Amino acid sequence: MADILVGTCSWTDPALMASGWYPAGRRDAEGRLRHYATRFPIVEVDSTYYGMPSRRNSTLWAQRTPPGFRFDVKAFSLLTGHPTRTAALPTDLRQPGDPSRVRADSGLLREVWLRFSSALEPLRTSGRLGALLFQFPPWLAPGPRGEQLVEECTRRAEGWPVAVEFRHPEWWSTERQAATARFLGSRGMAAVAVDTVQGLPASIPPIAAVTTPYLAVVRFHGRSTSWGSTAPGSKEESYRHAYTEAELAPWVSRVREMSRRAGVVHVLFNNCCADASVRAAEAMRNALETDPSCTLRGPGWQRRA
Repeated sequence: MADILVGTCSWTDPALMASGWYPAGRRDAEGRLRHYATRFPIVEVDSTYYGMPSRRNSTLWAQRTPPGFRFDVKAFSLLTGHPTRTAALPTDLRQPGDPSRVRADSGLLREVWLRFSSALEPLRTSGRLGALLFQFPPWLAPGPRGEQLVEECTRRAEGWPVAVEFRHPEWWSTERQAATARFLGSRGMAAVAVDTVQGLPASIPPIAAVTTPYLAVVRFHGRSTSWGSTAPGSKEESYRHAYTEAELAPWVSRVREMSRRAGVVHVLFNNCCADASVRAAEAMRNALETDPSCTLRGPGWQRRA
């Protein structure tokens, strides 16, 4: 059975930091990460979606976590076709008179990828890198154009562990899901299974596909009925949710089945509301621990059967 690593999609989310989850004396940048790493074996870095990572931070993250800890790193928005603020680019890549949003071309994308990947080398060489998460925008529909963009992204990341999350529901529709799994699997990309509210136009089906033998990923986004909203200030509402045991229960068997087919399974909670993400992660870990067929990697970095 594969190792199952359970954690959250951020250790620096403002709501989490304000919740009191971090104890006194552990609320500075170093203390937060060191404390988090005593509780969970994996975390997602989401700040790299909004701005380019730095080699210095990657080095510090590796130094502040024990062997066996893993960081899943979210790809910079420009690399996945999302609108990107020009101000998010390194200063020397901006041109005088540039509009507020980046106009990407192949040369700029190549340079951004080189800098992005170089900044993550300390995580990679220290064995702390779990996967690069390529989350594609909700308007990227399945078909030749969508597949071409995905392939371009993954060609740049050749040799890196890549996980792909689609936000357009049709990728995982009943009619399309087998083709999507084949597409990802034939290119060595791990599918990201997602949990969201169901019944909305933007709802993603809870398909737990395993497309590579080395990795499977699940991201829990909460069950907010604001999922998919583009209204001003809607981001927090889209992910605000406190999971119940009943909502997590169906995923225990899905994760167990995924662990039979992949070398490692990453289970990450992205529901922001005070300490809701860490509480949900703890609840999922506890549920998996009661299943004798599951093997979890815990804070002591021992395999816990």
